[in-house]
Amino acid sequence: MKKILLLLSFLFIGVTSFAQKLDYETKSNIQYYNTATNKSDSYINERCVLDIYYPKNAKTFATIVWFHGGGLTGGSKEIPEALKNKGFAIIGVNYRLSPKAKAEKAIDDAAAAVSWAFKNIGNYGGDSSLIFVSGHSAGGYLASMIGLDKKYLQKEGIDANKIAGLIPFSGQCITHFEIRRENGIPEKQPTIDNFAPLYHVRADAPPLLLITGDRELEMLGRYEENAYMARMMKLVGHKQTKLYELDGYGHGMTEPGFPLLVNEVNRIIKEAKK
Repeated sequence: MKKILLLLSFLFIGVTSFAQKLDYETKSNIQYYNTATNKSDSYINERCVLDIYYPKNAKTFATIVWFHGGGLTGGSKEIPEALKNKGFAIIGVNYRLSPKAKAEKAIDDAAAAVSWAFKNIGNYGGDSSLIFVSGHSAGGYLASMIGLDKKYLQKEGIDANKIAGLIPFSGQCITHFEIRRENGIPEKQPTIDNFAPLYHVRADAPPLLLITGDRELEMLGRYEENAYMARMMKLVGHKQTKLYELDGYGHGMTEPGFPLLVNEVNRIIKEAKK
């Protein structure tokens, strides 16, 4: 694993040196629901906003939608520094949080934000066929849920299979612990129901790259959840599932994970151009 990460670091540096020639701009606090929805709910109006960081002098670039972590109860939108200057647009998303809203609402919000990206990225010069969805922890869970359970994006008029790639960082693959808590289920009682990405394994899903920390340092069996997800995706016939375990890193494994994310995005872009 260390050798793999070293190689990816060189690739990461190479991409950076090329992409730094671009000029980037950030637009902040864009509401991703429509005006009527924003007016109907003050919390949506306040919370459901996104930031977009994009190369101004480029066309047909890829976009990474990034969902922050925080257990579905905290956290705030971010444009990770490690993803800047790589030639991509990065969209950092805020979503509603429990207990102010039911945790399921965060999944609805994630779908609405990704829908916004599909419908609007062309206005910034991006390619709507190259939209990737990622995030850390709770954000990884949201990425997996909207990418695998097609109903959330269907409500927004988007086919989840149009996502170019799903790259969750240390996301829960069983039912999220905050959803379980809302239903009186203990944190250490695993549940796989309609709110579990594992419940929605399917052969025709977008490419899936699962990244976790070290199994001995991660939260509550997080590596094992992802390993089971990888195995079941392969068993149902999905051809593009990969799993990386970052040796020596715990749950906060984003920094060594970012080069893997960038490399996967570039791999899929290269495949799309063949």
